[in-house]
Amino acid sequence: MKVLVTGANGFIGKNLITELKRREEITVLPFDIDTPAELLDEYCRDCEFVYNLAGINRPENVEEFMEGNFGFASTLVDTLKKHDNKCPVMNSSSIQAALENPYGQSKKAGEDMLFAYGKESGAPIYIYRFPNVFGKWCRPNYNSAVATFCHNIAHDLPIQVNNRNTVMRLVYIDDVVEELLQALSGQPHRDENGYCYVPTEYETTLDEIVDLLYSFKASRENLMVPDMTEGSFSKKLYSTYLSYLPENGFSYSVKMNVDARGSFTEILKSVSCGQVSINISRPGITRGNHWHHTKNEKFVVVSGEGLIQFRKIGTDEIIEYHVSGDKLEVVDIPTGYTHNIINVGDTDMVTLMWCNECFDPNRPDTIYEPVVREEN
Repeated sequence: MKVLVTGANGFIGKNLITELKRREEITVLPFDIDTPAELLDEYCRDCEFVYNLAGINRPENVEEFMEGNFGFASTLVDTLKKHDNKCPVMNSSSIQAALENPYGQSKKAGEDMLFAYGKESGAPIYIYRFPNVFGKWCRPNYNSAVATFCHNIAHDLPIQVNNRNTVMRLVYIDDVVEELLQALSGQPHRDENGYCYVPTEYETTLDEIVDLLYSFKASRENLMVPDMTEGSFSKKLYSTYLSYLPENGFSYSVKMNVDARGSFTEILKSVSCGQVSINISRPGITRGNHWHHTKNEKFVVVSGEGLIQFRKIGTDEIIEYHVSGDKLEVVDIPTGYTHNIINVGDTDMVTLMWCNECFDPNRPDTIYEPVVREEN
């Protein structure tokens, strides 16, 4: 299947084409402002589906709105007509098409022309009035506040927010691409007015967006992971923010608590999912000898050899688990059992530890009691 994508080098175009190229049955015909004009004729002759993502939103003068949005769409349709190609056409419009401004008027003119073409020719027409689209590869300091905020905050640059209470409607680029693939299969989401839409949309304020982005930046210090609930706005915004990190700033240091026994380092923390830490123990070192009422943990020795011992409070029986980096296994640390972990090897033992709650010095829920009782 040959698919024409106009605006191929733009934000949505790059993300869409990347996904289309993963499908062996699809041949992408990319077209952008720097593509030789004669190729449009060839592509309109051969294509079996059109994604019209081309458009102007930051012209030097207002006349370019109509030329770049309505004008190009007209050229596209005329070229399809020339070859009697009645393939489906998806058109990228904007929620501003409902407004009386030069940009919105140019988008509305393109919509009306395409609807008329579809009625005349019988070609399926899918017009999407996109709200603000955010995600990776969006150009900062251009027409996306989210992209600008992500870039500036990640690069320690100031941001300007004129009205923090401004409400924004947003869709995430991956959700947009998924919906556009639905259109390719002839199954777009369509409202009662005939416009197509991305079913997953978010509404939030600039204030909430800015606060979230600054919390992402602070997470390198406090180690707190944002809400990663599937489908949540914060999960998608965090992925977007990371894509704007400076290339010399992908890594960051964490505090290693080092003593003669080895080291203990917190890596990640989460309000709902606890924390992840790395423990390094020298040969012969024993860690633990305590128990918890509610706090629970999981240990995975990823390097070295260890012995994990348990004793249920109020009993004398000692339970032992031999663990090794040669065979990764997860050991649950149940509540009500005093426990320890001993490095029984000749090298440092590295243990990945997960705890169901972040450490609270005011409520540590950690009670000292040796697993092996001292003999009188």
